[in-house]
Amino acid sequence: MTKAGLVIGAGIAGIQAALDLADQGFTVYVVEKNPSIGGRMAQLDKTFPTLDCSACIMTPKMVDAGRHPNIKLLAYSEVKEVRSEGKDFRVKILRKPRYVDGKKCTGCGVCAQHCPVEVPNDFDEGLGIRNAIYVPFPQAVPLIYTIDKENCLECELCQKVCMAGAVDFQQQPEEVEIEVGAIIVTTGFNLFEAGKKEEYGFGLYDNVITGLALERVLSASGPTRGHVIRPSDGKIPRKIAFIQCVGSRDEKSGNTYCSRVCCMYAIKEAELVREHVPGVDVTIYYMDIRAFGKGFEEFYQRAKNEFGVKFVKGRVAEVLENTANNNLFVCAENVETGELIEDEVDMVILSTGLVPAATNDFEKILPLKMGDDNFFVTTNPKIDPVTTNIDGVFIAGVAEGPKDIPDSVAQASAAAMKASIFLKDEEG
Repeated sequence: MTKAGLVIGAGIAGIQAALDLADQGFTVYVVEKNPSIGGRMAQLDKTFPTLDCSACIMTPKMVDAGRHPNIKLLAYSEVKEVRSEGKDFRVKILRKPRYVDGKKCTGCGVCAQHCPVEVPNDFDEGLGIRNAIYVPFPQAVPLIYTIDKENCLECELCQKVCMAGAVDFQQQPEEVEIEVGAIIVTTGFNLFEAGKKEEYGFGLYDNVITGLALERVLSASGPTRGHVIRPSDGKIPRKIAFIQCVGSRDEKSGNTYCSRVCCMYAIKEAELVREHVPGVDVTIYYMDIRAFGKGFEEFYQRAKNEFGVKFVKGRVAEVLENTANNNLFVCAENVETGELIEDEVDMVILSTGLVPAATNDFEKILPLKMGDDNFFVTTNPKIDPVTTNIDGVFIAGVAEGPKDIPDSVAQASAAAMKASIFLKDEEG
């Protein structure tokens, strides 16, 4: 019997690793804690530096993963235990109840249309709303509705209107056990909690949002259908400020590392905002612009010279609100000129850094070695950037450290190749 592989986390890195391993003939189990695969990339509008549509790149890969004969998708599930048994791993997986039968659900959405409950949509970073029965986004894979039991009124309207008879309030958590020969960890990242930087007013002032929230605003499938408006009053902003290194390169926040993508995604969003709102004044407050990738420096120069984005070198001290009109005062120093700045803007965008999604609790499941930055470390980062301290366990994507999409995909393919070699060696 051919040994199987397990991929933990189904963002772009996990999907790529699963597809590459499955294409080599191995059965691959993919475990994702959210109702749909896709990860953070599914939330993006465009990708830098080419401004390609993120969904246009991501959705075909999601569909391929969902239809691949060698891939077993376990979405809305979590790995609870990994035991080493000789050269194999026995893995316990908890499948959380959706309260919707995945075999019967057609994804028609009639249930959501009749649901009376509306709550903030996590996928839209809280800017949009969803029903208590929902799919995270229209291109979700698998396209199965999920009931949010915490907010459900149990009025049973969804059950009454479901022609397929898919709604099942009696569903219970299910524990499954699988045996695999190799594991690829692609647990991805979370955003730094912007509220920890109290001086910037996130969570206190409506018009201070994160870069990922702006990404959803810019998206045609987002809460504002691509119209750039500010949350407090729905007005079109005429002046926007970006603040860089929020939760990166900052000893006070505990994250001294560079998150690598923040400069470029801020520049990308600045260009997109200028396209969406002609004439809008955009300023980026930065420490250093780190445009290190292929085409990145040209992208940065284009933002300045063609799009008219302003760049001010200096860390912002604080953001204050003008209570009369909900505008914001950005207080900073231009370190190149020594000028003290108090700029009144309509919106502030915080370029929050990346933190690992896998916490120390993950060590109880799989004791992978972590660095001082809490990202997983490899045995030899220079010549073997995917192999871990546990034989048969490999890592890829931002689980290993901050990186952009192309680097995550390349590392995922490398991890899949290493895993396939390991599996074939174990089979003899």
